Amino acid sequence: MTDTISIAGHSIGRSHRPFIIAEMSGNHNQSLDRALAIVDAAARSGAHALKLQTYTADTMTLDLDEGEFFIDDPNSLWRGTSLHKLYHEAYTPWEWHAPIFERALALGMIPFSTPFDATAVDFLEGLGVSCYKIASFENTDLPLIRKVAATGKPMIISTGMATVAELDETVRTARGAGCKQLVLLKCTSSYPATPADTNLLTIPHMAALFGCQVGLSDHTFGIGASVASVALGATVIEKHFTLARAEGGVDSAFSMEPGEMEALVVETERAWLALGQVYYGLTEKERKSLVFRRSLYVVEDLAPGDVLNKDNMRIIRPGLGLPPKYFETLIGNRVGRAVRRGTPMSWDLLTSSDVVAPALQGTSRSARG
Repeated sequence: MTDTISIAGHSIGRSHRPFIIAEMSGNHNQSLDRALAIVDAAARSGAHALKLQTYTADTMTLDLDEGEFFIDDPNSLWRGTSLHKLYHEAYTPWEWHAPIFERALALGMIPFSTPFDATAVDFLEGLGVSCYKIASFENTDLPLIRKVAATGKPMIISTGMATVAELDETVRTARGAGCKQLVLLKCTSSYPATPADTNLLTIPHMAALFGCQVGLSDHTFGIGASVASVALGATVIEKHFTLARAEGGVDSAFSMEPGEMEALVVETERAWLALGQVYYGLTEKERKSLVFRRSLYVVEDLAPGDVLNKDNMRIIRPGLGLPPKYFETLIGNRVGRAVRRGTPMSWDLLTSSDVVAPALQGTSRSARG
């Protein structure tokens, strides 16, 4: 697997913070001012990239209001409209791309887009995009994938609905056409998606199968699925983004608001930091907490020759005495000098005549298990 890839100088991989993409989609509601406000809000929220979609209604479908061109699924967010009308409402005018990209770059974000046909790729090449996204519904459009891969730029491909065989063909096609840096996004192509249908355990499996960076295109509500995906190896998170769901828009129902995006950025980074490495034992910052372990203490005043028993020696905090594992060993031994209540137990309190196992002879008071 490729350890790290780079998009516009931003490193992506397990050794780097998750790369967060804010997807504008059609949430601009056909207002350039709103689109620019979304860019501003995404930057303030900490997103690393801003993504558009580049198409027109005519490059997507036919202008028909019947049959398979009309959405009549009662569970669809877009029921009662035709595909052509939906795409016309949602599309981002191509003349807006340049000012949107310029604003994103000025705010330190990486702007890029999802092209839906060859003309969109040519247009985006003219804008100098740093990378490309392939949507789930286009992940079997091999001619489009070849066209994008031939640019030599990093590709991010959503995997919604694709079988392993289809993904294998897609990845082979992309790599064969010139793609050197690839990210696959686990995706559930329902809007919104439910956590139960998200199947995040696919992420490490996909990474092992295809030897590339893997992330999540998340259509669920909230940030739980995205945070969990980081623990499973996701290095890229994509979420639809809007200023306010209440203001409407074709994708507003499953889009994040600015406060939620900010939480996503913070919590996915926390999840990434928490992964660390396989590690057992004491960390440097835990060293001062050793004192709170339990250990053996003398709990009654003792005179020279007194015998240690379960009443005058106990396992308590703090942890400055011998470890609790020596409790039974010490029972019946005599102390060689007066010992005050509250003294941490150590081998040098015993009489020299008491027999101590050779393995214990060299153990000092500093031994804390």
